[in-house]
Amino acid sequence: MSIGARIARFAAPWVRELEPYRTEPGDGLVRLDAMEIPWPLPDALRAAWLAVVAEVELNRYPDPQARELRARLLARHGLAAPTDVLLGNGSDEIIRMLCLAFARGPDATVLTVEPSFALFGSAAQAVGMRTVGVPLAAADFALDVPGMLSAIEREQPALVFLASPNNPTANRLDEGTLEALCTAAPGLVVLDEAYYRFAGATRVGEVAAHENLVVMHTLSKVGLAGLRVGALYGAAEWLALLERVRMPYNINALSQAGALFALTHEAVFERQVEAVLAERGRLAARLAALPGMRVWPSATNFLLARAPAGRGRALCAALRRAGVLVRNLDGSHPLLADCLRVSVGTPRDNRQFLDALAAALDGRTEPASTRQRAP
Repeated sequence: MSIGARIARFAAPWVRELEPYRTEPGDGLVRLDAMEIPWPLPDALRAAWLAVVAEVELNRYPDPQARELRARLLARHGLAAPTDVLLGNGSDEIIRMLCLAFARGPDATVLTVEPSFALFGSAAQAVGMRTVGVPLAAADFALDVPGMLSAIEREQPALVFLASPNNPTANRLDEGTLEALCTAAPGLVVLDEAYYRFAGATRVGEVAAHENLVVMHTLSKVGLAGLRVGALYGAAEWLALLERVRMPYNINALSQAGALFALTHEAVFERQVEAVLAERGRLAARLAALPGMRVWPSATNFLLARAPAGRGRALCAALRRAGVLVRNLDGSHPLLADCLRVSVGTPRDNRQFLDALAAALDGRTEPASTRQRAP
């Protein structure tokens, strides 16, 4: 029997239909595609970080409950029992744990909005759950609250995934929306706040007010993407259920040490966030001034922009040839036709992106700044 025949016989059909999550290789390119903080750990902290690493006993298993880190995270947000926090290998693992815990076959439904974080749907599909998406408003990507409430009533979802600010549309939920959805939802409402630091507010404190609300955070968007540490806050009963599907030792010793180090030096990372916000304003203004480009307001560390009709993919390809990698969204959802997503980079990265895009828009093969530097 061939491998293909064995897969067809034994692998779940919904897994065989999954599209793997892929990212483009970006070696040697200006990486503005992954919503990372563009600066490495500041030099002033490197020696202190290396001293912490030197103390980690790599021959020993890490604390399987990450007790010190969890206590620090709860204290940071002023949370106490019966609220608790569960950690994951990035928020990606937490999303998968949620789907695993609520998977009851094809009659179990995940409800989300479209477009939003692709992993909400793929994690549900991987465990055989059904995904229902409610489209956002075409003009401004606002949440269709009546549509969501109708879908909740009709579908009776086990999980409702929401992101605020949302990826890739960069906007926040309107005030009052979360309360209405929690009241209507029969199952668990998961609020993904990966970008909350760039929006200036978090709703993690509301988990005590809504028994079916959990809030998800990550360290990836504040300069620590390499650590892979995500956190889910909510009632201890929900998190005790997820503990049943959490793999032991899922947060390694270096990640625990790194996250504790970051909390100790949080002011440094906050200054990096402030620098991104300042660059975001400048980048948005210059990008919107380019001919034919539309830019939506952002509460994140990235911008969503639409290119002139029919040119989105070609412009992304031209940017790559010019050494700049952005995320092409054209074709990912009908509401994102000709759209690209660009992370806020360093001032130099942003200038290179803008120069390359301006050159591509007016048909030049290379940005003017590049031609001027040529011998």
